[in-house]
Amino acid sequence: MGYVYILKDENHQFYIGSTINVENRFKAHLNKQTQTTSRMRDIKLVLKQEYPNIQIARLIERRLKKMKRKDYIEKIIEDGYIKMAY
Repeated sequence: MGYVYILKDENHQFYIGSTINVENRFKAHLNKQTQTTSRMRDIKLVLKQEYPNIQIARLIERRLKKMKRKDYIEKIIEDGYIKMAY
């Protein structure tokens, strides 16, 4: 299994990532063990979505990051799932 997850901080900044273990990865973000989110404060896990394997999850992650549209990310969170074919 693979997962795509979205984090949101107190300044409404988003971070999109992929992993095989969301709980451990989120703990690493909270403990400032991840450089990319070390400056984010009050991080919350706002969405996680499961995929058949990590390769597909990473593909979806890259597609989402390329969009760079905050309104699209907010819509995904509001809907509760990522509508993207792989």
